[in-house]
Amino acid sequence: MNKLTIRSLFGLLFLLITSFSFAQIEDAPERSEGEGPFERLIIRGVTLINGNGAPPTGPVDIIVEQNIIKGIYNVGYPGLPIREQDRPKSRPGDKEYDLEGMYLLPGFIDMHGHIGGRAQGTPSEYVFKLWLAHGITTIRDPSAGNGLEWVLKHKEKSNKNTITAPRIFAYTGFGQGAKEPISSPELARKWVQQNAANGADGIKFFGAAPDIMQAALEENKRLGLRSAMHHAQMDVTRWNVLNSARAGLTSMEHWYGLPEALFTDRKVQNYSLDYNYRNEQDRFGEAGRLWKQAAKPYSEHWNKVMNELLELDFTLDPTFNIYDANRDLMRAYSAEWHQTYTLPSLWDFYKPSRRSHGSYWFYWGTEEEVAWKENYRLWMTFINEYKNRGGRVTAGSDSGFIFQLYGFGYIRELELLREAGFHPLEVIMSATLNGAEALGADDMLGTVEVGKYADFVILEENPLQNLKTLYGTGTLRLNDDNEIARVGGVKYTVKDGIVYDAKKLLEDVKRMVDEKKNGMSFKMTTK
Repeated sequence: MNKLTIRSLFGLLFLLITSFSFAQIEDAPERSEGEGPFERLIIRGVTLINGNGAPPTGPVDIIVEQNIIKGIYNVGYPGLPIREQDRPKSRPGDKEYDLEGMYLLPGFIDMHGHIGGRAQGTPSEYVFKLWLAHGITTIRDPSAGNGLEWVLKHKEKSNKNTITAPRIFAYTGFGQGAKEPISSPELARKWVQQNAANGADGIKFFGAAPDIMQAALEENKRLGLRSAMHHAQMDVTRWNVLNSARAGLTSMEHWYGLPEALFTDRKVQNYSLDYNYRNEQDRFGEAGRLWKQAAKPYSEHWNKVMNELLELDFTLDPTFNIYDANRDLMRAYSAEWHQTYTLPSLWDFYKPSRRSHGSYWFYWGTEEEVAWKENYRLWMTFINEYKNRGGRVTAGSDSGFIFQLYGFGYIRELELLREAGFHPLEVIMSATLNGAEALGADDMLGTVEVGKYADFVILEENPLQNLKTLYGTGTLRLNDDNEIARVGGVKYTVKDGIVYDAKKLLEDVKRMVDEKKNGMSFKMTTK
């Protein structure tokens, strides 16, 4: 087989992998939810948990004009009545929310947010409302699965707030829309140039021949765009995360490509000899044994790889939650929110199948779960130490697969960052400021500061004490009367100065699910 034929095969395989996308879904409806924006909005009496690592402070009053923060004022001390003379004065026509005792955070940023799809039966309205109901005011769509034109249209509508949706950053899947396989560096550079001209915010890569990856990443960097990558196993042997970071990749998704960069006694993952990448059980089952093949934590090579990534200001977006079922399948498929908020079509998509991406539960057992628990221990050790040494770690969910539901999966991601060793304030930083920095948008997003967009998460419980209070379903607490009470859930999500009642958004989602069930028995089972 000559070199040209091999290149052509790589090109066809590349196009097959990178053209994976959902069929386009219907447009989101015109916005009918939320109050505002207002000429002048005053939020009074909240405890501020900012995204910059600072401890909580309050009570504070916050003034917003249209969608911009104009003032943040300390107005008292905990445990003492707030004196009115110490507060900013209201004007005729101002809208005021008295939220004394509540907690306010910057809007959350989901760095890995696919906007539904035909295969899942998940309309954009359903996805957008689940995100906003969990305080997610910004998402990065990695690979623009509904087509770049569709995503950019909804990005513009979101910016104008004519739809109920988070703000959107659109990263096109590399090669998406190409008329022929990208089989040369020249074709790679031309596609990247066209992608920028089309208005994309960046590119998501999956893998390609090294010279193609080098050319595409260098050109994308030259044009000033950012990038993400899922280092797919079909190309990772020749091109791991170090190759990508050196060439200009700005963030990596999941963990593929990182253990391979940490190999010291092998070049290729120890695949079973009957392994087939198209068999999802093989792919995920054996991936759970990959971190054990990498250099040991804090060893010389482990430190060397970490230090180089730090020097390159590289971002890690681990998406812990999307593989959480691998450690405890029963927990994932029996999560309490599925019955109320998971569409029947999405539940069908989750079920074991030899055709569906990520539906690989052909025979998932104790051995697989034990291996994945160790996989997580080693993976989390790297992520936590990367953060400790000053590296940027963000929060992304990749929901819509593997029993992870939009919004709910993101809060699970925050819990898993906590499990990895992050202080709750560091978790919030990953969910806010770090994401804004990774997007190149920290001048307007990520913290509550004068001059930035008015994107807030407001809730009645202190999320630092229990991140579970951020779930739309809240969590259980035994009250002083020895009765079980459900507490938590986001109270208000503010995006661009528009105040959304988060629980009403969840009611809308529940109504959509109920309509789809149409009286049919909706049993949560994998049988």
